[in-house]
Amino acid sequence: MIGPAVLYIVLVLGVPFLLALYYSVSDISMGSRTLNFVGLKNFASVVQTTKFQTSLWNTFVFAIVSQVLVMVLATVLALALSRDFRGKWFVRLLILLPWVAPISLGTIGWLWILDSTYSVINWTLEALGLIGPAGWYMWLGVPWLAMGSVITIHVWRILPLATVILMAGLTSIPHDINDAAQVDGAGFSRRLFQITLPLIRPIALVAGLFGLVLAFTDMIVIFVLTRGGPYDTTQVLASLAFFTGIQGGDLAEGAAIAVFLFPLLVAVAIAFLRVARRAEVH
Repeated sequence: MIGPAVLYIVLVLGVPFLLALYYSVSDISMGSRTLNFVGLKNFASVVQTTKFQTSLWNTFVFAIVSQVLVMVLATVLALALSRDFRGKWFVRLLILLPWVAPISLGTIGWLWILDSTYSVINWTLEALGLIGPAGWYMWLGVPWLAMGSVITIHVWRILPLATVILMAGLTSIPHDINDAAQVDGAGFSRRLFQITLPLIRPIALVAGLFGLVLAFTDMIVIFVLTRGGPYDTTQVLASLAFFTGIQGGDLAEGAAIAVFLFPLLVAVAIAFLRVARRAEVH
């Protein structure tokens, strides 16, 4: 029964990964008919470039900041949705929409919203008197605004996944524990920080791990919105690998950049799983 799943993993993940490893230690380029082994030359070449170093820093900023925001907002939403109120189903629907909608279409919608000429955000700010006609923001043209925009949209896209995972964790907490604490006079804050959050910490770490992996490997938001600009201030390793290997034609260096992400993600996964295991034990 697990045969189809194993075959899927091998074909979709295993073969491309092995091919990337093979390309990363070769001198292959777009259109070339020869392929020679060059060892770690491609890795040494890309690591020394300013573009790679900037992209590595941007990757950490993008992943860490977005995931912190995702976990905080997901916890708040999960706690709110664990209570009964009118229109709860509609709120759940709105939260899930960013996740079920096609990524490219959702990002293109944000591209229109953030357009420097027709931005609905700038129009709203001007209508409220917060900015003047000459004070419209270039959301994707100013470095710090561009990074803030791509982080915000990534949070909007990943938030539903983390919320659903944390809601599942909240439903696993026995009601007797909270009821007993409430009878003993424990208020909401005390029950939240001494009962609820410690009990869902293992599953929260799993949600955080999923989110970090998605953040480290995501390039669709950046590709559609900024293409790494302005001046590479939103360029991350995933998008740099694409632009170098596919659009630039240097398949070898593009593969080296992509493979560089693998040990990084393995280290992050091991660290998160160890912390999650300790949380389960205690």
